[in-house]
Order: sequence, then C-alpha cells, then structure tokens
Amino acid sequence: MYQWIVTSIIVLLSSNSFAEPKSKITVKVMIVSMFGPEGEVWRSHRVLDRLTVVPGLLPADSAVHCGRDGVCQVTTGMGYANAAASISALIYSRQFDLQKTYWLIAGVAGINPARGTLGTAAWAHYLVDFGLQWELDKRDAPAAWPSGYLGINTMSPAEKPQLIYGTEVFKLNDELVNRAFSLSESVKLTDSPSAQKARAVYGYAPANAAPAVVQCDTLSSDTWFSGTHLTERADVWASELTDHHAVACTSQQEDNATFAVLMRAAGEHLVDTNRVAVLRTGSDFDRAPPGGSDASTLLNYQSAGGFEPAVMNLYLAGNTLVQEIARHWSAWRRGVPPR
Repeated sequence: MYQWIVTSIIVLLSSNSFAEPKSKITVKVMIVSMFGPEGEVWRSHRVLDRLTVVPGLLPADSAVHCGRDGVCQVTTGMGYANAAASISALIYSRQFDLQKTYWLIAGVAGINPARGTLGTAAWAHYLVDFGLQWELDKRDAPAAWPSGYLGINTMSPAEKPQLIYGTEVFKLNDELVNRAFSLSESVKLTDSPSAQKARAVYGYAPANAAPAVVQCDTLSSDTWFSGTHLTERADVWASELTDHHAVACTSQQEDNATFAVLMRAAGEHLVDTNRVAVLRTGSDFDRAPPGGSDASTLLNYQSAGGFEPAVMNLYLAGNTLVQEIARHWSAWRRGVPPR
C-alpha cells in the first residue's frame, strides 16, 4: 500500500515540477541498488563516471551513475517508502529514455538455509509481499492456527486471499530469468573464512556448502522478519499466493515496492516490465541451525560473515547479464534474444 501512495504523490508532483528535458539519456541497463555497499561494488568494478542529479533521489546519493556503454546505477534507499520514492523520481524526472531498458534489481538478503547459503546468488521468478496480511499475536490466535498470520479477508491461515491490492505477487519474465541464470550459473562466487565457519554449524546442505548461483523466489516486507516460525509461515505464504509455484528462499525490504512503480510506469509506456530481473544474495541466514537460537541468529546477523561475499557476488553473478546486454545491444534491444 505504501508504494502506491508514494508513487501517486511523486507522479503528481513531477507532472507540475519537472520540465521535459530536450535530450534524454538512453539506458540499456539500469542497476538498482538499495544502499551504499550494494552500489559501490558496481561503481568500483565498472566505469560509471557520468553523474546525473535527479530531484527526489536520496539526498546522500542523488545522482544516477552511468557509463559510456549505456549501463547506469541508482541507489534507492532501504525499505518500501525509499524504494518507491526513488524509482518514481527516477522515471518521472523524464531525464532518461527507459522504454527499452533492462532493470537489474540487485541486493543482499536473508536466506533460507534449506535453499541456499551465505553468498548464494538467487535469481527470482516471483516477488511475493509478506507484509500484506492480517496479523494477530500468536497468543491471541486460535490454538489450531500455526501462526497469527492469515490472508486479508480470509477466515483461516490456510485460505488463499483474493489479491485485492494488486501488489501481493509479481511474476517476472521467465525467459529473462532463465537467461540470467544460464549466463551466471558457472561463475565462481567469492567466499570468506568467517562465512565458512558460520555455515558449518548447520550440518546439512546447501546451508553448509559453498555458495552457488540458483533460481528461487523472494519475499518482501518492511518488517525484517526472522526465526523458524515466521520464516516457515513465509514459505507457506509464498507457495499459497502462487498456487504452489513459488519456492521462496530470500527475504528483503524493497522488491515489491520497486516493481509496483515499474508496473505503473509500464502502463504509461515508459518502461517494460518484461525486462526486469531480480538478483538477491544471501548475507545472513533467516533461521537458526538445529539446536540454535533464533534470537541469537537475528541479533548477531552482522557477525555471520556473509555480508562481504554477498555484496561481491551481486557483481560477479549480475554482471554476466549486464555485460551480455551492453555488448550485444543490437540483439537485446528488441527483447530477450533466442539462444
């Protein structure tokens, strides 16, 4: 809901405040980062030295960074409100030609140890909003309920809700997601001794294995949820909303909000949502190892050792797609080319 309100206000303001520029910057790939280190890994490995200040972006990072090859990078800020506000400001500034742009949303995330590990790079087919639910404290819920969560306007946690908000689930273009995966699946991802130590206590794969490139889906929520019971509910929720197609493995705070803005802009023929890819890398586990403490896993997430490899693996896995598009633009300009 937040993303719709923010988007609507910015669109209203932009229609009155921003003049149409005489010439626009044509963008082949727009890399969307959420906070500093996620953006810096791209700026330190690609030449993105052309800065364009955009009104409405983060005050601390108010420019879009572009290269001569048509690749650009923007930092939105964390959480739904920042993501929606920044992407709206970017699009409706009219400073960029984004009609044929490919979007790579690339950020770190919590990861399910049953489906990945610290440093794992996951390409998503589905973006599922975990925040759009009814919630009772578990102590106030019926004893038979597995949690205090249920779909809005339903009578039990097992009932699939009607998707009345329009942002509960987004399905990405399978052709693009599969191509992104095939380009990156053989990439050697980076790791760290501290991440290896943290994952070893899980005692099962893939949690205790080396990071790899995978395909699995992502859950959005402004509330940073963690722990066995909440994350089990999140797994069920993702499956429930997608008729058992989604396999959730990562959790983050922005992607449904970002895509909601892109979807509205696509309705105005400003962007193409068939050209959106989402890459999330595991920086911390979303639940404890067997016999471990969920509270400790959450409170000590920064000491898990996954953050540095997760940030680097955004570039290592994601750049394979970025480079392919930029180098072979004549083929990609019309859409995802056949293999």
